[in-house]
Amino acid sequence: MPVTIRRIIIALSLAMSLTGCATTATLPPEVPPMHSVSEIKDERVAQSKDSWEGFNRTMYNFNYRLDKYFLLPIVSGYEFITPTFVQQGVSNFFNNIEETRNLTNSIFQLKGKQTLMTLGRFVTNSTLGIGGLFDVATPMGMPVRREDFGLTLGYWGCGPGPYLVLPFFGPSSVRDGSGILVDAGIRYALVSAINPDVNIGDEWDTIHAGVTALEAIDKRHGESFRYYGTEYPFEYDMTRYFYTKKREFESSK
Repeated sequence: MPVTIRRIIIALSLAMSLTGCATTATLPPEVPPMHSVSEIKDERVAQSKDSWEGFNRTMYNFNYRLDKYFLLPIVSGYEFITPTFVQQGVSNFFNNIEETRNLTNSIFQLKGKQTLMTLGRFVTNSTLGIGGLFDVATPMGMPVRREDFGLTLGYWGCGPGPYLVLPFFGPSSVRDGSGILVDAGIRYALVSAINPDVNIGDEWDTIHAGVTALEAIDKRHGESFRYYGTEYPFEYDMTRYFYTKKREFESSK
């Protein structure tokens, strides 16, 4: 198991032990019944391909259980014990860190104006925003421009490949899943370049695990989607369809 994933699991387990009072122990209900895509009346959805449907549905159900019985209880505890303004500051901080991903991929896509805008956001929020705790760039006319390596590959003509549901990350594709790994590698390289000694010592390992866990909690805190929360019998298929169309739209910009 990769070190980073192991750190996330350990740190989230600790967080769950601290916030366990937010939930009660109950037997998990059965996963909502699945329906065949052939039952869907919307031909746009029914005709969209899902080459790895068996694996994807298994991962979708795995994420449902991971979400319901592990991540969401931690998020509920986090939201209960943390003031709203602190939650916003944490979100702003990690959003500011993500500007490095937006910046590098804007460069890869040769988007000069967007690169300057993203760099301006990062510098402004890192200084005037006190390390990114406050988003002062948006009111100043510098809106966020989200980019990732999956979109960079799409920009240069790489197709998305088969639809793929990833554990923890959720809906994706072969292209976007590969992009997640590349973006993580670039971020690690940037951190190492800024401080070559950052990975030395057990103290850093502890800090890194805590920050990684907090970032994972913040990500889930900021996402309103809940697996099977729609109570729609074809939720899996609709999620796949809308994710695919969303990425097509983002790649066309």
